Amino acid sequence: MTDDPATRMQNATTQAAENATQMGRNAVETGMAKMAEYTRMFSDMKVPSMPGMPDMDSFLSLHRKNLEVLTAANKVALEGAQTVARRHMEIMQETMQEVSETMRDTTTAESPQAKAAKQTEKMKASYERAVANVKELADLIQRSNGEALSMLHHRFTEAMDEVKLLAEKAGKPHA
Repeated sequence: MTDDPATRMQNATTQAAENATQMGRNAVETGMAKMAEYTRMFSDMKVPSMPGMPDMDSFLSLHRKNLEVLTAANKVALEGAQTVARRHMEIMQETMQEVSETMRDTTTAESPQAKAAKQTEKMKASYERAVANVKELADLIQRSNGEALSMLHHRFTEAMDEVKLLAEKAGKPHA
């Protein structure tokens, strides 16, 4: 194990990103397995059709579509989180490299005034980069969440129309 702070930070950031990615994968896989189990359980049920009740096959088909979209939205959210984690790791690596360079620069033989001016410029540039990085990460998160939410919203609207049709069909007398 090295004592270099930049290397330690890079290793810790890499490990955190890998852990977050694995946790997300595990959550999606567990959720998909549970959804498949519930779908299988419902599809095995043989419920007789009764007047005023929706057709169970149609109802299960609607439920299956909901689960498929939920799974897809979870996948989009996970991929977004992975992208954010990777980019955050890159930013941390760049920052640690910058800190190392700054530390090296403080050991130069320049006058104190020249060092202070140089440090002030570096601090200003670092601040501007930090603001740009935060904005970039926020945009990545917003884009990912927006895509997943859009998928869910579209499916919800579609499902409500399907439920309405099922209810209307169930209310009609059989010919």
